[in-house]
Amino acid sequence: MEEITEGVNNMNIVDSHKKNRIQVSNTKKPLFFYVNLSKRYMQQYNEVELSALGMAIATVVTIAEILKKTGLAVEKKIMTSTVEMKDESRGRPIQKAKNFDELMAAAALEREAAEGDEQS
Repeated sequence: MEEITEGVNNMNIVDSHKKNRIQVSNTKKPLFFYVNLSKRYMQQYNEVELSALGMAIATVVTIAEILKKTGLAVEKKIMTSTVEMKDESRGRPIQKAKNFDELMAAAALEREAAEGDEQS
């Protein structure tokens, strides 16, 4: 029991309950609910952190783009992480979003090369 208590005491609870974080779902509320909530959070905290899992990531990107296009926000940081899940049929862990950063970097290089070709 002491090990469990020690583990809970060592957890960084501040990060998991940030006051300026909005956890977005693409099924619970309409898109502009989150856009308006983001505006209010920016007024109150001067910045907002949008967070999502799975299919809701596209909704977060849309919200961020709306805020950027209207001049209400500036993108500071994009962060991804993986979630380890257990494959029930095989009983082994599976990494989700593996090599995401490398794939995005390669895509950015391809876009830059394509833009360079168009300008030539």
